[in-house]
Amino acid sequence: MKGIKSIRLVVAAVFVVAFLGASAQSKLDKKVLMTIGNEKVTVKEFTDVYNKNNMKSDVIEKKSVDEYLDLFVNFRMKVMEAYEMKLDTNAKFKKELDGYRKQLAKPYFTNDDVSEELVEEAYQRKLKDIRASHILITCDSHALPADTLKAYNKALDIRKRAVKGEDFAALADAYSQDPSARDRKATENAPARPGNHGDLGYFTVFDMVYPFETGAYNTKEGEISMPIRSDFGYHVIKVNSITDAMGVINAAHIFLQLPPDATDEDVKSMKTKADNIYNELMAQNGKNWNEEVVKYSDDRGSATRNGTLSPFSVSRIVPEFVETLKQMQPGEISKPVRTNYGYHIIKFIGASKVGSFEKEKQAIAERVEKDMRSKKSEEVVMQQIKKEYGYKSNEKNLVEFMATVDSTILRGSFVPSQEADMNAMLFSIGKSNNTVGDFVEYIKAKQTPQKFITAQTYAYQLFEAFQKQRIMDYADEHLEERYPEFKSLVKEYNDGILLFDLMNKEVWNKAVTDTAGLQDFYARHANDYLWGDRVKACIITVDRPESLPKVRKYLADGVPFDSLRTTVARDTVKFVRVRNGFFQRGDNQFVDETEWKAGVMKEIPSTVDNSTVIVNIIEVRQPEPKTLREAKGVVTSDYQLELEEKWLESLRKKYPVVVNEKVLEKVRALYQ
Repeated sequence: MKGIKSIRLVVAAVFVVAFLGASAQSKLDKKVLMTIGNEKVTVKEFTDVYNKNNMKSDVIEKKSVDEYLDLFVNFRMKVMEAYEMKLDTNAKFKKELDGYRKQLAKPYFTNDDVSEELVEEAYQRKLKDIRASHILITCDSHALPADTLKAYNKALDIRKRAVKGEDFAALADAYSQDPSARDRKATENAPARPGNHGDLGYFTVFDMVYPFETGAYNTKEGEISMPIRSDFGYHVIKVNSITDAMGVINAAHIFLQLPPDATDEDVKSMKTKADNIYNELMAQNGKNWNEEVVKYSDDRGSATRNGTLSPFSVSRIVPEFVETLKQMQPGEISKPVRTNYGYHIIKFIGASKVGSFEKEKQAIAERVEKDMRSKKSEEVVMQQIKKEYGYKSNEKNLVEFMATVDSTILRGSFVPSQEADMNAMLFSIGKSNNTVGDFVEYIKAKQTPQKFITAQTYAYQLFEAFQKQRIMDYADEHLEERYPEFKSLVKEYNDGILLFDLMNKEVWNKAVTDTAGLQDFYARHANDYLWGDRVKACIITVDRPESLPKVRKYLADGVPFDSLRTTVARDTVKFVRVRNGFFQRGDNQFVDETEWKAGVMKEIPSTVDNSTVIVNIIEVRQPEPKTLREAKGVVTSDYQLELEEKWLESLRKKYPVVVNEKVLEKVRALYQ
């Protein structure tokens, strides 16, 4: 017991010391460390920035407080000058900062837990391919409750019949309001197309709207789902098969097209032709594939590529094609496969399977963010915002206003009823009251002509969008006051953009455009930009041994090095390259191997092929200044530094800096 009491006393003492230390630190934070011009800078303002830039594990060398103080002062003076020049009022600056702020705000409008769950869910679904059929009973997402119930009951009755054993395809033909279920006759704009009888073929994650996808993946193979609600209406889904995902498929085919009005005799004849092509392929073990494609395939687009199709996923091709591929091995050629379009002889090239979760995670997260399933995260955030800011609604006022909405809203020319109370409050969020008048203005701005929908249904759609926008906008407007770290981050971007624009104006562009100033700076510092020891050399590379005697003869005859390239070309001596120029140590390995003495010539045969390099030292140069043109990049950079230093001197006069040395000493003590 005595030992436990001792530990408690030690822990208590630590807490007291920690509390006293925190209290002292808090008092120090509020003290003024310095003034820059008329602006006071507290200890906290300085130490927050210092800690952020010097306490990271990947920082190579931590700057001392005094070193960083100079950097901090320079930075603050420049930002103050930017405000003085009103650069923050520039339209370009505002647009750029707004873009960054929107990106920085995104994490505050998503729920991390929900987002992570959605990414994990999407990955697990990506591992499977589903083939399913459906029957759709249409119902607008904002339909009145009575219409919604009617559609649901109709879908439920059809499901009951399917579960009892009625043919699902026949039920789809009879009742599905998905136009693709039934045969479509030819029109002026489109050929006739056979119906799919509800069969949607194969799909995987992101191929269908999220509610439908969820309904399908939550239904077992061979079973029929309860009615699933989507923006299109109610779906009754029959899952025909669930298989391991093929991923991205590479395949080729020989395609024999059947005409839309093909007779039984046409089909029989085409089947015989397809069988004969297949037999010819098998007689040569598929070695004659390319020739057969060119001779017989009706898909002229792929025929020029040996029948190869663009890489595709299972949702991009007819299900019979996929069914066949799932039974094949890479390199295998299938027997003729019948589809609604004709016969296909398929060659399976290969497939890129789904990668590990870590490999797929980022791409899936990006898809989730753009997909409607992200609304799930938005809904959670919306509820959190409502709770945080004390959301209140007035259902009575909403119902009363909706009763006054007439058909003018469906024509896109809404005129509110004189009976509507424009001051009636519909909902409030924080200190913001949103009235009928506010909603009417929103309707006028957003309304578009509508068909096949009631006036009240459309009005409720607009109200839902109006309410969401107002709530999200209110939260966005108060991000800085609610989240200090967000405010600090936006301030960093604000000051960073201002600083970039200011430096561009006062230093960087000035150094580039002030040619007279640059020339004067170079003249004063020319000896700072020296070449090291250099040689002027001619490097002759002879790639073929038979050309070497001719090159040696040119050199023996005294052909000038500057005209050697022309001489070689004129005499059509092949496989010889000539290069003249100045070289420092390290510029060229062959020049480095040669003695640096005027007139020295050295042949260096290759150790890996039959080439030979001949180096001739023409001239040896001692260290000398580079011309402005030769050193322009580094001269310009140094001139920018000089301009900046002179500019900073003028800023120090404009914004005098006074440091409280006693407070600074205490700050230094924090980091010793």
